[in-house]
Amino acid sequence: MIPSENDTIAAISTPVGNGGIAIIRLSGQDAFTIADKILCGSKSGVLSAFVSEMEDHTVRHGYVFDFSGSRPELIDECLVTKMTAPRTYTTENTVEINSHGGYSVVNKTLELLLKAGARAAEPGEFTKRAFLGGRIDLSSAEAVMDLINAKTDNSRRAAISGLSGRIGREITAVCDAITSAIAAIDVSIEYPEYEFDEAVGKDALVTVGDQIKRLEALSSTYSQGKIAKEGVSVVIAGSPNAGKSTLMNLFCGTDRSIVTNVPGTTRDLIEEQIQLFGFPVTLTDTAGIRQTSDIVEKIGVDKAMDAISAADLLLYVVDALEPVVEDSLLGDVPGSLKKIFIINKTDAREDVAAVRALLPEDAAVVEMSALTGSGSGELFQAIKDTLLLGSFDFTNEAVITSKRHKQLIDEACDLLRLCVKSNEDGMPLDFVAEDLRLAADKLCEILGKNISEDVINNIFQHFCVGK
Repeated sequence: MIPSENDTIAAISTPVGNGGIAIIRLSGQDAFTIADKILCGSKSGVLSAFVSEMEDHTVRHGYVFDFSGSRPELIDECLVTKMTAPRTYTTENTVEINSHGGYSVVNKTLELLLKAGARAAEPGEFTKRAFLGGRIDLSSAEAVMDLINAKTDNSRRAAISGLSGRIGREITAVCDAITSAIAAIDVSIEYPEYEFDEAVGKDALVTVGDQIKRLEALSSTYSQGKIAKEGVSVVIAGSPNAGKSTLMNLFCGTDRSIVTNVPGTTRDLIEEQIQLFGFPVTLTDTAGIRQTSDIVEKIGVDKAMDAISAADLLLYVVDALEPVVEDSLLGDVPGSLKKIFIINKTDAREDVAAVRALLPEDAAVVEMSALTGSGSGELFQAIKDTLLLGSFDFTNEAVITSKRHKQLIDEACDLLRLCVKSNEDGMPLDFVAEDLRLAADKLCEILGKNISEDVINNIFQHFCVGK
């Protein structure tokens, strides 16, 4: 069966497994008549137009039956919600069955709907239909999956920023301004006898300059939006026995890493997901960095170096009692990588001036004891300041979390800058107008306009089934 947008689709919208309640969703033109084939208003098991005769946007108590055998088989007791197009999530007729959350019950109900004429929904197809039906733009549709995957308050707030339409409204406002500039230029081109090219060009230049600033401000939110959505990678590294694993355990609040006095105890990467200031953080403890002939330990050192190369922040731990800063390590670390040096074990050595002298002059340095927790507040603040965590208001501002959006906005900005330069260089307004149109087209792609079906399908294939 070739999938069609006119099919009535069905899917389980809640996670697979045992639970108190599960939701099976049905959407499409024939949703009500298909639901009538498996749902009854009483235990009698007599087929009727139960769902079709329900009042719009109401919930009724009902029963799921399998009518394929010689006698009706009761499958489950449920609640049935009927929603008539277009006032639904998908803008189509929709039925939601709230059943008991047992694996067998839920899958049997879906199986019956498919036998009754529905098609199994593809990943993200319900949200795709909401987009195609014009209820939401593409940026809002993409935010749906971000909201589902949100693991922290800030990732949730960033997703809500997109879902609530803030990004769409901002992009639409810029597009409207560009369109007005194009219209004014087109009038000048169509009626050259009035000779007001210079005035039109000047006005267009002011408009374009304002929109460049607006888009640049929106583009600048991506760094924080990306962190809120994807989190950051923080790697703990340093020489053996410097206290890296103790620091790891301090972050986690539990004994996540094995701690001993034997150098080289940690030989593999140990990862843990934590939250810092409302942001998701992948924290990685690594093997001590040193030259070694031990084959296994060398593999651990190589893994540590790979983890450092992929990190957003390096926490380099220096033992205050035996200060060793591996020049070979720092030489291989990318210059753009953010670093904080931690002088550890200050509970055993208070005067660390000599240790500080070993570190780069402009380095961010924190003195602490991972064992006692002394100085941990300063470390957390240093991490916050270094990664600019908490520098953005996700609740009230539009924020870009999508690499696709960031790229399109930057490309539109480049085209608008080209418009300004073309006008300043005295180029004909035809050239200026063409670049304005191309910039507007880039922005329209964020909203889902003038976009290929392949791009749309690629976006929704990353959604979960049932949403």
